[in-house]
Amino acid sequence: MARNDNGLRSASAMPMSLELLRTTPPKERADAARNRAAVLEAAARLFAQHGVEAVSMDQVAAAAGVGKGTLFRRFGDKSGLATALLDARERVLQEAVLHGPPPLGPGAPAEERLTGFVNAYFDYLLEHLALVRMSETSGPGARYRIGAYRFWHRHVAILLAGTPDPDHTAHALLAALGAEHVAALLPELGEQRMRAGLLRLARAMT
Repeated sequence: MARNDNGLRSASAMPMSLELLRTTPPKERADAARNRAAVLEAAARLFAQHGVEAVSMDQVAAAAGVGKGTLFRRFGDKSGLATALLDARERVLQEAVLHGPPPLGPGAPAEERLTGFVNAYFDYLLEHLALVRMSETSGPGARYRIGAYRFWHRHVAILLAGTPDPDHTAHALLAALGAEHVAALLPELGEQRMRAGLLRLARAMT
């Protein structure tokens, strides 16, 4: 067992808490699922062709063959659509964290798993930066209300269980992985320099 300022935690309880925080596909009727798939396919295609900022919800609705009202009721706005598009991609990374090979998955020391996570999340972020940025900046504090953020935070806090305040330190590391932060610094620092800095930060925190 590991002890920190948040109290005693059993090693067996830690994976379960992550399992409960996983993002899961929505349960819905077959026709609703078809409409959802059509919308997400159309949005992904249009975003790839024209960029996230340049595509309107009207264009997505037309390409998917659904009414604008259906689209807005289902996803709310473009940030909700971005979040839905990211769900499947996030589930892949979550599965790797929970059950994949080390160092991202179980079986490696905490420091190696933490740097493995930073590497994998940074790759994910670079691939979907515009979508993640939109989902995280749709309103004040939007990033912290996304279910996936709670998963990433819990995972990092578990890996930092031997530090004085794992919860705060996990938030601090994830702040450096915020899409707005990365998008602002990437043109100046470049991918290689940013990745190296993030890995140094992760190692220092352990």
